[in-house]
Amino acid sequence: MTQPNPKTARSLAEALQKACSDLVSEIVEFRGECSLTILDKSKVHEVCQVARDTLHFDMLTDVSSVDHYGDDPRFEVVYELYGMEHHAYLRLKVRVEEESCELPSVTSLWRTADWHEREIYDMMGIRFSGHPDLRRILMWEGYPYFPLRKDFPLEGKPTDLPETAFTDRAPLEGGPFVTTAGKQNVSQREPRAKAFEPED
Repeated sequence: MTQPNPKTARSLAEALQKACSDLVSEIVEFRGECSLTILDKSKVHEVCQVARDTLHFDMLTDVSSVDHYGDDPRFEVVYELYGMEHHAYLRLKVRVEEESCELPSVTSLWRTADWHEREIYDMMGIRFSGHPDLRRILMWEGYPYFPLRKDFPLEGKPTDLPETAFTDRAPLEGGPFVTTAGKQNVSQREPRAKAFEPED
């Protein structure tokens, strides 16, 4: 009979909190998943290195970003970690101000961070210092906007730039899951347009 694994997500989160007591928040647990917020964005690499080297979170399964438009700090970057040894998951979060939109790269810890960080830079405009090749991955070089920011309209923005693939609006029209059917154009289908519709 195999012994149960004592390294649960909660116990590992507690170990990280103990090892980085001044750098991370209290543990937030929801439906068996544990999250910690890194309090100082300059310490992202340091906290992640403890998670990898000491607690054996040897896989970075995802890095994503959130735009909390209207809040300060505006942005949040979320790291999803997994350990092959203990089969536990851990979520690390860090908030980033719009004015100084930059974090340390974790590509030296997990190579899989390479494209994740490039996509976040391309779509949200958050830079990663120390990244070996930080350039756009979906939009073309020279494109001046960040399409996943909440203030970017679903109909796109004019891109009057010479020698680019498009000189009209950017081809990023969203889809039926975020728009209202039956309107004449994309701008009238956006969720924000509902606030301006006259009542019957």
